[in-house]
Amino acid sequence: MRAALGKGMLKSVRALDSDVLCLQEIKTRPEQLDATHLESIRAAYAHLAWNPAQRPGYSGTATWARIQPQASETGLGCAEFDVEGRLIASRYPGFWLFNIYFPNGQHDLGRVPFKLDFYARLLDLCDRLHAEGQQVILCGDFNTCHKEIDLRHPRENARNTGFLPEERAWIDRYLEHGFVDAFRRLYPEKVEYTWWTFISNARARNVGWRLDYFLVSEGLFGQVEDVINHTGVMGSDHCPVTLVLKP
Repeated sequence: MRAALGKGMLKSVRALDSDVLCLQEIKTRPEQLDATHLESIRAAYAHLAWNPAQRPGYSGTATWARIQPQASETGLGCAEFDVEGRLIASRYPGFWLFNIYFPNGQHDLGRVPFKLDFYARLLDLCDRLHAEGQQVILCGDFNTCHKEIDLRHPRENARNTGFLPEERAWIDRYLEHGFVDAFRRLYPEKVEYTWWTFISNARARNVGWRLDYFLVSEGLFGQVEDVINHTGVMGSDHCPVTLVLKP
């Protein structure tokens, strides 16, 4: 985030005109930010929630909002996940908004079990909220492509983390537990990506993956007007994704 702010990130995200901005993999703590940048953030967003990782320069999430949430919580209540700052939950009238940075399974697949355990732990929480009659929005970097349409080269990546069968099955499980992939429900045939490696000029060639999702409780989907992948917004290997809800 420190590097991105120095390159004009705040101007780019303010142009999105979001009521709530969810950021993942911030790799910083607020006290590490330049005072001028922090002042500009506070001027643009009145309500700031931070969940940095304990490990310096790693992981972390932040939620910046113009509208005050009724409540704000961090973590899943499980130390092995929570030390990495992967979740901020904000309560608004009618729904919980979860800002999530899902673990990466790593090139050697060494963290795939950790990643799948995170999916399971989060789904347990969502099941409890649904059982109470509450609506949930899950947003962020899921670090998984669900279907072949969601990445440029599915066959070549069948054994790579992010497109392993056991990872994709967890997206299926969320959909079986009362969630809707809002973008795919609205646009069943549209091919758009949200992440491109910095290697081999992948973004210019549109060799990408759709890793960033809004999973919305089925009962809330009637309020969804649109999901927009801002593929032209630069400054990161991911592009921003906007969920538009009816008032």
